[in-house]
Amino acid sequence: MPKLIKLYITNVAYGFALSAVFLALLLWVDVGGIRHLIFGSDIGYIAAAMMFMMNGVVFASVQFGIAVMRMAEDPEGPRGGSRAPDVSRPIRVEVTAKGKVAGPQRP
Repeated sequence: MPKLIKLYITNVAYGFALSAVFLALLLWVDVGGIRHLIFGSDIGYIAAAMMFMMNGVVFASVQFGIAVMRMAEDPEGPRGGSRAPDVSRPIRVEVTAKGKVAGPQRP
């Protein structure tokens, strides 16, 4: 199995495990009376399954995104800008106007 597929599957598993823990904590703490709503309804298991799946998709994608971003290599070379001195100096340019000079209009 390719490494990227293996990485994806493991991070999806972590994401859905986090989703199960998150749903269990929501039901345990009873945020907004959600435990009463889920356990008090005859089809509350559908709501719990939907919450598990939707949060699982979110947590899995975040887990995979973090894993991919951590794969980046550290940049080589100097950090914090170059150590070269700044040699840029302003250059004086003389400007002469030819013809009519535009200015404020007077009545």
